[in-house]
Amino acid sequence: MRAAIGGIFIAVLLGLALALNPLASSAATPHHTTHKSDKPTIVLVHGAWADGSSWRSVTAKLQKSGYTVDVAANPLRGVKSDTGYLKDRLSTIPGPIVLVAHSYGGMVITGAATGNSHVKALVYIDAYVPDTGDNVVALTGPNSSLDPATTLDAVPLHDATGAVYDVDLYVKQAVFPAIFAGGVRSSTAAVLAAGQRPLTLSALSEKFTGAPAWETIPSWDLIGTADRVIPRAEQEKMAARAGAQVVRVDAPHLSMVSDPGAVASLIRTAAQHS
Repeated sequence: MRAAIGGIFIAVLLGLALALNPLASSAATPHHTTHKSDKPTIVLVHGAWADGSSWRSVTAKLQKSGYTVDVAANPLRGVKSDTGYLKDRLSTIPGPIVLVAHSYGGMVITGAATGNSHVKALVYIDAYVPDTGDNVVALTGPNSSLDPATTLDAVPLHDATGAVYDVDLYVKQAVFPAIFAGGVRSSTAAVLAAGQRPLTLSALSEKFTGAPAWETIPSWDLIGTADRVIPRAEQEKMAARAGAQVVRVDAPHLSMVSDPGAVASLIRTAAQHS
């Protein structure tokens, strides 16, 4: 019995050695070539007062078309820190990337893609498309329905000493559907409002620094003509400045929820040209 157990143990060790030794393994077994998809990975970045679930329908449509989709987390702590986080996340993804952002996420991808040769296309969905020195407040303009005094709840953030160092902002659930999600089923809008993640107050005024990625990477832009958060006129200015190829849809700010087909179609177009 002892000899039998010893024989099994030796066989297991030999098997592990072959598995861990690439040369031995390739000599012992036929070589199979893995054919990777030539399609880029689609990275989706959510904006403020949202999370990755806002991309659910778009993700399903892209996956059905054969794309690998990565819904990246956006910390929503500040433009520079969020950009750094996404830049590190992108560095772990092999092969070509189409980088897509909604709303505040545009502030983040515009910096995170700079210097990354894998990013072949930028897609902005009702998003900010900043240039050097821009911030969210300036790019939004004076005609947004998102009036901080009446639409936002503030939660102070304290450091270890108890001093307030920043403020987390939430959109009041009562106004969320009308401002963000006009045309979206009320039950869906209510769920999105309840699950929103906060943006820091400082992120609204923090300036975009460095060279914008759209200077060297082709860009596409979907503009929701019924957007009440980033008015259409402001989106048009940003898209024109970036030289983006523009698609206009009669949609609210959350166009990826109300019109996922149009959003997925534009992303596929960008992917096919990347």
